[in-house]
Amino acid sequence: MNLSERLSSVRKRISDATETAGRPEGCVKLLAVSKRKPAGDIRAAYEAGQRDFGENYVQELREKQEALEDLKDLRWHMIGQLQRNKIKYISGWIDSLHTVDSLRLTETLLQRLETSPRDRLLRAMVEVNVSGEDSKSGCRPDELGAILRAAENSSQLSLCGLMTVPPRAEDPQAARPQFDRLRDLRDEHGGVETLPELSIGMSRDLEVAIAAGATWVRIGSAIFGER
Repeated sequence: MNLSERLSSVRKRISDATETAGRPEGCVKLLAVSKRKPAGDIRAAYEAGQRDFGENYVQELREKQEALEDLKDLRWHMIGQLQRNKIKYISGWIDSLHTVDSLRLTETLLQRLETSPRDRLLRAMVEVNVSGEDSKSGCRPDELGAILRAAENSSQLSLCGLMTVPPRAEDPQAARPQFDRLRDLRDEHGGVETLPELSIGMSRDLEVAIAAGATWVRIGSAIFGER
C-alpha cells in the first residue's frame, strides 16, 4: 500500500473501533507521528487529508515547520520529552504539547507564555508514568494534582488531558491496565469536564486504546512505515 492507502486503512481501524466501543463517531482524533520521516511524506499525508502531525525532537520539528510553512492549516504536536531550555523554540506556534511531565516544566512553560504570549491557548496534556517503569518519562500519579493546579488560572496554557506510554508488549491487550489507570486518574482529577483529552494508543494497540476512552491515538508506522 502507498501512504494514502495506509492512512485510509488507519482511519477505518479508528472508525471500526469507535463503533465497536459504542462511542460517538468522530470522538477519536488521529495524530500522525512523523518523526524521522521526510517533509515530503508529511506533505503527502496532508494532501490525503491529514492535518495533525506529531514530532519527538525540537530541532526536527522546527526544520519541518519551516519546510512546510505553506501548509497553513497544518497542526504540529510535540510528543517527545521537552527540555525546559527548548521551550522558547516552539511554544509560540505548536498547536499542542502532549508531554508535560513535571511541575518544573509546567512552571517554566507558564513563565515563557507570560513573557511571550500566544494569540490562542496552548493546549497541553500531562504525561503520567502509570506503569512505574524507570525507562519511561512522565510524572508519578501522586504528582499530577500539583501540576494541574499550577496552570488552573492561566490564560495562556490549558492542561486539557492526560497522556501515557505503556510498556512494550506483544499482546496489545497488555496495555489495557495502563490505559484504564490513566482514565481513572482523569476521573480522580475532575473527570471529562476538566480533562477531556486522553492521548493513548499507537499503531499496535489503537483498538484497545479506543475501547479504554482514547480521544487521540498517536500513529506512526501504520501510516509512514517502519523507521
